[in-house]
Amino acid sequence: MRANFFATVAASVLLAGCAAPQLRGTGDLGIVIERATGSVQIVETSGQTALAKVDGLGDLSHASLVYSRDGRYAYVFGRDGGMTKVDLLKQAIDRRVIQAGNSIGGAISQDGTLVAAQNYEPGGVKVFRADTLELVADIPAAYGNEGKFAKVVGLADAPGNRFVWSLFDAGEIWVGDFSNPKQPRIEKYKNVGREPYDGLVTPNGRYYLAGLFGEDGLAMLDLWHPERGVRRILDGYGRGQEKMPVYKMPHLRGWAVAGRHAYLPAIGRHEVLVVDIDTWQEAARIPVAGQPVFVMARPDGRQVWVNFAFPDNSHVQVIDTESRQVVKRLEPGKTVLHMEFTPRGEAIWVSARDDNKVVVYDTTSFARRLEMPATAPSGIFFTARAARTGF
Repeated sequence: MRANFFATVAASVLLAGCAAPQLRGTGDLGIVIERATGSVQIVETSGQTALAKVDGLGDLSHASLVYSRDGRYAYVFGRDGGMTKVDLLKQAIDRRVIQAGNSIGGAISQDGTLVAAQNYEPGGVKVFRADTLELVADIPAAYGNEGKFAKVVGLADAPGNRFVWSLFDAGEIWVGDFSNPKQPRIEKYKNVGREPYDGLVTPNGRYYLAGLFGEDGLAMLDLWHPERGVRRILDGYGRGQEKMPVYKMPHLRGWAVAGRHAYLPAIGRHEVLVVDIDTWQEAARIPVAGQPVFVMARPDGRQVWVNFAFPDNSHVQVIDTESRQVVKRLEPGKTVLHMEFTPRGEAIWVSARDDNKVVVYDTTSFARRLEMPATAPSGIFFTARAARTGF
């Protein structure tokens, strides 16, 4: 009787152990945005599988996200002003707040304690505690003398617990120092150019660059020497002398830095620009098959992958950075919206929205490794971003 009792207890413990959640790290996890259904898929790259689907994230038609420094939590920014903290290990929503009327992205501070959201409506930046999503600071994007508020774009993190952003309507760049979150210091740089539409911080955290839609060129701020002000670079690079229609705005976060060169999407033109980042002078132009949207470098810098705006948005091209030639054209499916390399670059995941799938390619052989079902997938974000400045 006693033996049977202990055998039953042992069996119960064994079954309980089998039912426990699988222990795992977060280094190979990621999220695929399902824009049409307000949901995300949690995926892992080692086995190339979908682990879970999380619903209830609101309007994800222009969603992006950042990760906590340990890679466990994703902060998803929705078009409806919702900010959702998703626990990748519990595969569930941890917290969610509606913090604005129209939001298009955000950033996380260098120390991981603050999350900032950039807002179209009302124009401005709101900063929250990363753990509780408690509001810490509200910085309205007021400009001029008429009480107007600008749309905020190009929000990025910078060293020193700073955030940098651009004001689309005002033509300004602001730098917020949140070393003391409850008393932030804001520096404003005016007249940087017409209609800055997006921005980025270079991988070393030194330069903030804002692309200008209203005129040719870019605005650059040296964050090591902000007292020098904003400098114009690459004048004439954009649409050039012949104004061309723009079918989809290129994303600066997709700019690729490979060695001493940056590969940039030329606005409205069928070209990728190569820029020497030591001198910030144009070094070359590479003809491509359409208007580039994302221009992304493989982690080792040997390849650059490019996707395109309508009507060329059903394929991608691969540029060899040594020869600066297009070496491969692939057709993942209808309406390719985003790409993401695995942390060490042996594979790339590509979303094909209108075919409801994600396609995984081997970046050496270009063979299709896998097709994964997803409902209208758009952004793909892996947790390797947690350790990168500007991501």
